[in-house]
Amino acid sequence: MSLPYPSRDEIARLTARMLLEIKAVDFNAAEPFTYASGLKGPTYVDCRRIISFPRVRQTLMDFLAATVMRDAGFEAFDNVAGGETAGIPFGALVAERLGLPMTYVRKKPKGYGRNARIEGVMTEGQRVLLVEDLTTDGGSKLSFVDAIRETGAECAHTAVIFYYGIFPETVQKLSDHGVTLHHLCTWWDVLAEARQQKSFDDKTLREVEIFLTNPRRWQDANG
Repeated sequence: MSLPYPSRDEIARLTARMLLEIKAVDFNAAEPFTYASGLKGPTYVDCRRIISFPRVRQTLMDFLAATVMRDAGFEAFDNVAGGETAGIPFGALVAERLGLPMTYVRKKPKGYGRNARIEGVMTEGQRVLLVEDLTTDGGSKLSFVDAIRETGAECAHTAVIFYYGIFPETVQKLSDHGVTLHHLCTWWDVLAEARQQKSFDDKTLREVEIFLTNPRRWQDANG
């Protein structure tokens, strides 16, 4: 059965275009961004901006729901969990589209009350889809997946709007943990669309391509 949505490649292109249009993407080779890991890079994406743009938000959530159904199945899940904090609104929106209960996963127990990491109702044996805004190397997803599995539920799939697509170990790391990654676009899609739209100057785009081709080498050379 085919869904009334664009092909995978067109979804990637349109997602990249929307992220650029709402200025969720920034490229700056002269003053690199510092990531949570402490490393630096000339690229930055802020998917949290999506929630403030209704047409973009609606379209991307439609794309994410369609991608999950195409890749995993139409009746593959019983519960949708958003990862704290950026994944919570997207988890709720995807759950609404799939007609499923919504929960969310804390990064760590809150330290009082039930001291739980899962908020909402998640039961043993449920097949849970973990939804987040993005993934870099997949590391943070593993903690969320483990918290879900500790309830007795299953979690074999995670869906994100944006996947860096430049760290080759990411998919394998998730796969080794029994998790399949679904995403809408990568930095390569954004770079291609940025060139098409002439969103940044040629020098910046060339430097971004150098970074994307070998991010570890670029970081070593640029502190």
